[in-house]
Amino acid sequence: MFRNKVVWITGASSGIGEAVAYEMAHWGAKLILSARREGELSRVAKAASAAGARDVLILPLDMTEESQMPRAVTQVMDHYGQIDLLLNNAGISQRSYCVDTDMDIYRKIFEVDVFGQIALTKLVLPIMIAQKQGHIAVTSSVAGKIGVGSRTSYCAAKHAMMGFFDALRTEVRAHHIMVTCITPGFIKTAVSHNALNGDGSRYDKMDDDIKFGMDVNKAAKIIVKGLRRGKKEILVSQIREKTLLRLKQICPSLAFWLLAKKTEGENVT
Repeated sequence: MFRNKVVWITGASSGIGEAVAYEMAHWGAKLILSARREGELSRVAKAASAAGARDVLILPLDMTEESQMPRAVTQVMDHYGQIDLLLNNAGISQRSYCVDTDMDIYRKIFEVDVFGQIALTKLVLPIMIAQKQGHIAVTSSVAGKIGVGSRTSYCAAKHAMMGFFDALRTEVRAHHIMVTCITPGFIKTAVSHNALNGDGSRYDKMDDDIKFGMDVNKAAKIIVKGLRRGKKEILVSQIREKTLLRLKQICPSLAFWLLAKKTEGENVT
């Protein structure tokens, strides 16, 4: 399905974005790889080409710099002439209690995880409408459905992403545009290392939840399989996250108690 399709992945320099790029390459996609670190994008591009990508365009992009985005979209269209799938995957997390978190951190995470994704989607959307087809996906999180301690800004941003893209799906169906929300649980990536403390410094630790999370390449296979099937939501998690999601539905009080007990046992200072 993705052979010769143009797939734009943000946050492609590491983690889920990098792994999905390799999986898309396996299917013969044409890739656009975006992130801030051009050197890492070059590394991923080389590996993706070796894995079978039909073509790879490296397009450095900072999701907090909305002014860069129109030029980036123009570069994509000049190079490929179409965009078949946009995967909004860029994001940053947080590890600090609300009382210790500067308001600037809340704003920064929303700029990267929410407003940047919306801004790029708004620029790509008219192209897909003109094409009369397209697919927009976003990497949200189980944290977009469940509130987790020491991640108030991250959970708020991921809840916002779920709401925006669920609503967008209702608007674009008539244009034959699909919208998919990807909902990962704990995936073994550098997400906690790159997370922000309440003062904006780097957390730079591996959470136990992440350490024992799902292998990122396995997660990428699940994601691409779901995208191929046009699924509206792709849950990428192990049994504990699935159980917690179900528990919140049938017995929310117990789910909240378990989450509170987990938070009490954490040390994020």
